[in-house]
Amino acid sequence: MSFAPGNSVNGAKLFKTRCAQCHTVEAGGANKVGPNLHGIFGRKSGMAAGYSYTEANKNKGVTWTEQAMFEYLENPKKYIPGTKMAFNGFKKESERNDVITYLKENC
Repeated sequence: MSFAPGNSVNGAKLFKTRCAQCHTVEAGGANKVGPNLHGIFGRKSGMAAGYSYTEANKNKGVTWTEQAMFEYLENPKKYIPGTKMAFNGFKKESERNDVITYLKENC
Protein backbone atom coordinates (compact mmCIF):
# COMPACT_ATOMS: atom_id res chain seq x y z
CA MET A 1 0.00 0.00 0.00
CA SER A 2 1.28 3.40 -0.89
CA PHE A 3 0.01 6.93 -1.32
CA ALA A 4 -1.59 7.88 -4.62
CA PRO A 5 -3.12 11.29 -5.35
CA GLY A 6 -6.79 11.36 -4.42
CA ASN A 7 -9.82 13.61 -4.61
CA SER A 8 -9.21 16.82 -2.66
CA VAL A 9 -12.91 17.77 -2.62
CA ASN A 10 -13.73 14.50 -0.89
CA GLY A 11 -10.65 15.00 1.31
CA ALA A 12 -11.97 18.39 2.41
CA LYS A 13 -15.29 16.80 3.41
CA LEU A 14 -13.50 14.05 5.34
CA PHE A 15 -11.23 16.58 7.03
CA LYS A 16 -14.20 18.72 8.05
CA THR A 17 -16.13 15.81 9.56
CA ARG A 18 -13.28 13.77 11.07
CA CYS A 19 -10.28 16.07 11.65
CA ALA A 20 -11.31 19.73 11.95
CA GLN A 21 -12.61 19.37 15.49
CA CYS A 22 -8.97 18.91 16.56
CA HIS A 23 -6.84 20.45 13.76
CA THR A 24 -6.61 23.60 11.66
CA VAL A 25 -4.79 23.92 8.32
CA GLU A 26 -4.39 27.63 7.61
CA ALA A 27 -1.12 29.50 8.09
CA GLY A 28 -1.09 30.89 11.60
CA GLY A 29 -4.10 28.78 12.56
CA ALA A 30 -4.65 27.89 16.17
CA ASN A 31 -3.54 24.71 17.81
CA LYS A 32 -6.60 22.93 19.16
CA VAL A 33 -6.66 19.50 20.79
CA GLY A 34 -4.20 18.66 17.99
CA PRO A 35 -1.63 20.90 16.34
CA ASN A 36 -2.15 23.23 13.42
CA LEU A 37 -1.15 21.25 10.32
CA HIS A 38 0.07 24.08 8.09
CA GLY A 39 3.54 23.19 6.84
CA ILE A 40 3.29 19.57 8.01
CA PHE A 41 4.89 18.08 4.90
CA GLY A 42 8.66 18.04 5.26
CA ARG A 43 8.47 18.69 9.02
CA LYS A 44 9.62 16.20 11.65
CA SER A 45 7.05 14.68 14.00
CA GLY A 46 6.52 16.54 17.25
CA MET A 47 7.90 19.85 15.98
CA ALA A 48 4.98 22.24 15.36
CA ALA A 49 5.64 25.47 17.25
CA GLY A 50 3.53 26.11 20.32
CA TYR A 51 2.04 22.62 20.63
CA SER A 52 2.66 20.28 23.56
CA TYR A 53 3.48 16.87 22.06
CA THR A 54 3.96 13.56 23.82
CA GLU A 55 7.50 12.23 24.08
CA ALA A 56 6.40 9.47 21.67
CA ASN A 57 5.68 12.03 18.94
CA LYS A 58 8.87 13.97 19.61
CA ASN A 59 11.00 10.83 19.59
CA LYS A 60 9.44 9.15 16.54
CA GLY A 61 11.67 11.21 14.28
CA VAL A 62 9.58 10.70 11.15
CA THR A 63 9.63 13.39 8.49
CA TRP A 64 6.10 13.86 7.26
CA THR A 65 5.87 12.85 3.62
CA GLU A 66 2.78 11.71 1.75
CA GLN A 67 3.79 8.07 2.35
CA ALA A 68 4.50 8.55 6.05
CA MET A 69 1.16 10.33 6.48
CA PHE A 70 -0.57 7.53 4.54
CA GLU A 71 0.84 4.93 6.95
CA TYR A 72 0.16 7.07 10.04
CA LEU A 73 -3.46 7.85 9.19
CA GLU A 74 -4.33 4.17 8.91
CA ASN A 75 -3.78 3.68 12.64
CA PRO A 76 -2.09 6.57 14.48
CA LYS A 77 -1.71 4.70 17.79
CA LYS A 78 0.02 1.79 16.08
CA TYR A 79 2.32 4.06 14.03
CA ILE A 80 3.30 6.15 17.08
CA PRO A 81 2.64 4.14 20.24
CA GLY A 82 2.04 6.62 23.06
CA THR A 83 0.55 9.37 20.89
CA LYS A 84 -2.31 11.29 22.44
CA MET A 85 -4.15 11.41 19.11
CA ALA A 86 -7.49 9.76 19.86
CA PHE A 87 -8.50 9.24 16.21
CA ASN A 88 -8.70 5.55 15.23
CA GLY A 89 -7.64 6.18 11.64
CA PHE A 90 -8.91 5.96 8.09
CA LYS A 91 -9.02 2.27 7.20
CA LYS A 92 -9.88 2.87 3.52
CA GLU A 93 -6.88 3.68 1.34
CA SER A 94 -9.02 5.97 -0.82
CA GLU A 95 -9.99 8.08 2.20
CA ARG A 96 -6.37 8.42 3.31
CA ASN A 97 -5.37 9.41 -0.23
CA ASP A 98 -8.17 11.98 -0.38
CA VAL A 99 -7.31 13.57 2.99
CA ILE A 100 -3.60 13.70 2.20
CA THR A 101 -4.31 15.27 -1.20
CA TYR A 102 -6.46 17.89 0.56
CA LEU A 103 -3.72 18.54 3.11
CA LYS A 104 -1.07 18.88 0.38
CA GLU A 105 -3.19 21.54 -1.33
CA ASN A 106 -4.09 23.42 1.87
CA CYS A 107 -1.15 23.11 4.21
